[in-house]
Amino acid sequence: MERLDLKKMQIPDTPGVYFFTRGRGKNKEVLYVGKATSLRERVASYFSHDLIVTRGARIVDMVTKADALSWEQTDSVLDAIVLESIRIKELQPSANVDGRDDKSFFYAVITDETWPRVLLVRGKDLLDFGKKSKVSDTFGPFPHGGELKEALRIIRKIFPFYDTPRPVTHAGKHTQARIVFNKQIGVYPAKDDHGAYITSIRAIRMILSGKKKQLLLGLTKEMKKAAKEERFEDAARLRGEVCALTHVRDVSLIKEGLKERDAGLRLEAYDVAHTGGKETVGAMVVSIGGVLEKSQYRKFRIQSVTNNDPAALAEMLRRRFAHPEWRLPHAIVIDGGAPQKRATEAVLADFRISIPLILVTKNERHKASSITGARRAGVPEADALLLNAEAHRYVLSFHRARRGALYKSTDKNQIA
Repeated sequence: MERLDLKKMQIPDTPGVYFFTRGRGKNKEVLYVGKATSLRERVASYFSHDLIVTRGARIVDMVTKADALSWEQTDSVLDAIVLESIRIKELQPSANVDGRDDKSFFYAVITDETWPRVLLVRGKDLLDFGKKSKVSDTFGPFPHGGELKEALRIIRKIFPFYDTPRPVTHAGKHTQARIVFNKQIGVYPAKDDHGAYITSIRAIRMILSGKKKQLLLGLTKEMKKAAKEERFEDAARLRGEVCALTHVRDVSLIKEGLKERDAGLRLEAYDVAHTGGKETVGAMVVSIGGVLEKSQYRKFRIQSVTNNDPAALAEMLRRRFAHPEWRLPHAIVIDGGAPQKRATEAVLADFRISIPLILVTKNERHKASSITGARRAGVPEADALLLNAEAHRYVLSFHRARRGALYKSTDKNQIA
């Protein structure tokens, strides 16, 4: 698809779920499913000039392959979050890679207990969780853990539930479970009434199943019945639930969505170390949203050159970009001067990748004397300098280990 195709569509400025597809009729394939606070703005972002930097090669490839776009509008962002998870599970879109392996996604789980708990569990932990606790319902996958957590917080204000690490054995007692719940929510489940609590769990189950409209119809019917029977306290409670569900405040969810998007800002920094040109090694360190992601660090034993830092950097970058399954960074931080800059630009040109470069120059005491490119890349200089320092620390640690014969070839961060 191309940006010009969007002008032919009347994409609404409302929350919803969108679908990139390819083919027609029986051959129609859903490539990608996503949710949006504004369908119009979100879809337009897939046709920006820096898509490969912000979303990576996999998404660029998906947009190139897609020849059609459709969407489903929702009443709120909360509904869009739930509908997105339902459609990913139902359609198994090929470009939602993480949705297929389920390991990095999140799930909402309702336990099969006297007082059921509603918990957020990572996909990679689902199996172990199921061995420890009985589960009645599992909802997901949800691509963004922060948004799911915020959605559950909103739901919990309407239908209070327990989310404690341990089962609630008797909610009528001041157990540790109840104390934790009270601190988090500020209210107890309805008067420790087990029947009312199970009713709340049933409502939560309907919301997470995408059946909010059916739930609203049922609550409205119960409200009218209670009013007719002059059970005014019940009628008032039900009216409050209907009103809260109908006018879900999405402000916090919108903020969480923006935070999730910002949290995806990936930076990579590289550095080289050697002893008089011998035993040359390199290292890549990664931060996402300003947080060091040590599980994504990588070590390189430089094989093609000796006593040539720019060439060693180039080898390391070539080997790094030979991994298309790794998400591309928003910007690259390199240590050195013009030779390192030219070496990096040459590698990026060979791979036909456009990524902003941030160059950190050091003085004779190996302290940063200047930094260029950070402002143009939209990266705080402090973040770039910290990541550069971390790359230096990590590569020296690797180099010392190799010199001291402490290095183990089975290190999970090593690239042979």
